[in-house]
Amino acid sequence: MLSFFRKKVVVIKRKDHCISRKNIDHDAVKVLYRLSRAGFRAYLVGGGVRDLLLGRQPKDFDVGTDARPNEIRRLFKNCFLIGRRFRLAHIVYGKKIIETSTFRTTPDATHCGDDKIQRNDNTFGTPEEDANRRDFTVNGIFYDISDFSVIDYVGGLKDLKKKIIRTIGNAADRFQEDPVRMMRAIKFASRLEFKIERSTRAALVKHHSDILKASPPRVCEEIFRLFSFGAAERAFRLLYETGMMR
Repeated sequence: MLSFFRKKVVVIKRKDHCISRKNIDHDAVKVLYRLSRAGFRAYLVGGGVRDLLLGRQPKDFDVGTDARPNEIRRLFKNCFLIGRRFRLAHIVYGKKIIETSTFRTTPDATHCGDDKIQRNDNTFGTPEEDANRRDFTVNGIFYDISDFSVIDYVGGLKDLKKKIIRTIGNAADRFQEDPVRMMRAIKFASRLEFKIERSTRAALVKHHSDILKASPPRVCEEIFRLFSFGAAERAFRLLYETGMMR
């Protein structure tokens, strides 16, 4: 089992944070409430929470839950399960998809090859374990629909305040597990105008050539994402400075 990044959990009550349901996509709110009323935990997760806390309008609203994929499908007639390595529920409203995933834990070493790349990610876990297997601290913050609190297991709130992109856990390990995370670090740093934390940046420089181990379609997708949101120049500079441009 890979090391667990333990931080003291921070819970921010509704009166002490800026997230409002009126700023969350109404279909995402419907998904959250239906899961919660069915007796499951239902959290807004990932970049949507990060952007709402920064006062930005999120592009996507993703949901995390302790409901298993088949339980999600039974609750929603408009749900389709996708993926093999990572089983996801896509809940469809017209042209919109609310991506809903079951909380997961980090797979043990038997699910990884000699190169550390994860090839199986369907080991279900707790909300804390799910937060710890995410890529960067600022993406590991949750919003709980049951009491409208913000939950932070990984120190993401502090890094948001400092405007820092930091991996959850050891940066070298996280980049070797999934080399595309290096491109995502550059994307978030350039788009949000954040700095990449020192040890995270050092690992990126050291392991930049591992991007050749990632699948070309995923790399291509991330390249397109690098040059949107008016952040192309900053992204190019970071690619050059870290050696990724090669």
